[in-house]
Amino acid sequence: MRLQPRQTLLEIWKATVRLSSAEGDKNWVFGGVTGTNSLSDAEQLLCILLPATAVGPFGLDQPNSTPDDVVGALRGLGNAVDIPLRLVRALTQYMDRYTDDTGTPVFSGQAYFSTAPGSPPPTAEQANINVVDSFTMSIGLTLATLTFSRGFRSSLRRQELIDEVRALEEKASARLTAAMIGMLRSFTVNSFEWDSPEGRTLVDTVNQARLPARQVADDLWRSLADIRGALREVTIGFDPDNIIDLDHQHRLFECGWTWGVARGAPRVDTNDPVGEQEPGIAEAAPYLYFSVVALNGIANLFTERTRTLGLLNAEQVRLATALQLRWEITQRYWSTLASFGSGRWPLEDIPWRTADNVESDYFSLLVTAMTVQDLLARRASDQDLLRVVDVLDELAVRGRITRRPLIRDPSLTTYRPGEPHIQDPALNMHWPGVPITLNGSDVNGGPVLTWPCTDYTPVLLKRVLQVANLMSDTDLRGQLLTKADAIWENLLERRIHDGPAHDLWDQVSHVYPQIDLEASSPSWYYTERVVECVLEASTVINAATLRNERLAARARDLLNEAEQLFDREQLAGSDSSGPPLRDLLYRVRVKLERVREIIDERPGTAFSLVITVLEDLDRLAAARSNVD
Repeated sequence: MRLQPRQTLLEIWKATVRLSSAEGDKNWVFGGVTGTNSLSDAEQLLCILLPATAVGPFGLDQPNSTPDDVVGALRGLGNAVDIPLRLVRALTQYMDRYTDDTGTPVFSGQAYFSTAPGSPPPTAEQANINVVDSFTMSIGLTLATLTFSRGFRSSLRRQELIDEVRALEEKASARLTAAMIGMLRSFTVNSFEWDSPEGRTLVDTVNQARLPARQVADDLWRSLADIRGALREVTIGFDPDNIIDLDHQHRLFECGWTWGVARGAPRVDTNDPVGEQEPGIAEAAPYLYFSVVALNGIANLFTERTRTLGLLNAEQVRLATALQLRWEITQRYWSTLASFGSGRWPLEDIPWRTADNVESDYFSLLVTAMTVQDLLARRASDQDLLRVVDVLDELAVRGRITRRPLIRDPSLTTYRPGEPHIQDPALNMHWPGVPITLNGSDVNGGPVLTWPCTDYTPVLLKRVLQVANLMSDTDLRGQLLTKADAIWENLLERRIHDGPAHDLWDQVSHVYPQIDLEASSPSWYYTERVVECVLEASTVINAATLRNERLAARARDLLNEAEQLFDREQLAGSDSSGPPLRDLLYRVRVKLERVREIIDERPGTAFSLVITVLEDLDRLAAARSNVD
């Protein structure tokens, strides 16, 4: 791959530290293009902490074993001993900053909220509304904090430093519990009659065979039977009245996460110190963007690392179990919709149309993301993966990532010389982004809020890398990695090139000059998502080497010949000849043993070793002929 994870992460670290550490000031400097808020500041810290806890060679918790190039990239924080201490204090600073006077963790969207053109800006009350994106980012941040701090604490000897790290762990654990409760209360189910406007839109979306609508609705209702059954097990932080009528055959539904705590969501009883649980105001209907974000965050709760290190307390294990059920239900629901029917998948009919009759290529990408996660969970066949690959390939083209953008809006039928060129409408997905209307956010007379989504390219790259990691065919995997390289080149060009923020994101005009936007401050929203892509690339690199059956068969044929020739040389007494021949025979024996060890997992390497063995055996045969 052209994407070099180590070099890229070190460059991101160096730039992040350059912006986050002021000379002579030991406090962490928060702030980016959206100012300071619970979401952006968490993303800023995760640009350092995610690689430090997910990739072994980037670990910072054991100062004596921190690599020199890693220390060099973080030199702005001090030496190998200073770096983890500064991170502990930066994380403590974050936990304190986003906990209010009542001890309640804050998960507000602040400057991430926007409004429709012509509408007034969000009120102060609206800016403080908690949002799912902040819940999920806090889950990732607190788990990374607990992983890092526990490793660092084991290396400490001074009691005051140990106490400081323990205090951070307590704050991180309390925030983690609060974020998990927020996630539980943001899950929702929206049901409707099959012949309602929402129902007809859903039926039309999945009806690729153009069958009678009532027949499709009945087939879809039956296909969702297992999911309806699983929804009856959803209890904590969820109003069961929402699913009372799902068994009625005329009722269809959607499930997933809304943008904040759902309207009518009950409180979650807990003894953990999480402060107040605010009443829900968000529309009790799932949003594709927030459902994808939620799935990404929740997955961190049941990774092998989380289980092995015992990062969750007993209460958090209970909450995580409830979230995992929602995670599985949501993935299966959207994957069922995406692949419904026996012919063309609805997912392949781009763009995806939501139940409220809004369509976008970005929505197709989000449904693809959830489908990939479901395929990942059940280790799908290459045949299913290939269909997803075709969708990802088309989305890269339609998103003007692997194709140049149009100069003008194709909907314009006339053009007069001297008119300003109109940009390709596909570029709006990159900037200003796809606006998501947050229904229910117009509290106390404020305007309806929107949430701009500009992460089309990193979401696409992450899914391509995930599918590549699932592929068992070496040729197909190679083709996917070539696509990933092309997407990465697009992302790489979007880095800021000048000023203190250079090597961070996002300068979109570098790729799309039609977008008149100059960025001098980093978008931590975008940079953190690029970091996730880089970590996904490292997962692909570290994955088990794929076995090529054709190559393995050839390697085994050569091994059989080599072993027969080796046995022949031993029978001929070559090992009793002079020292040079004995040494050569010894090297051949060692190589053959190595080939037997690796031929199943690394047939290409085994093949190359057998070639050298055959060359050595030929030299032995020639030497013996000369002696004779």
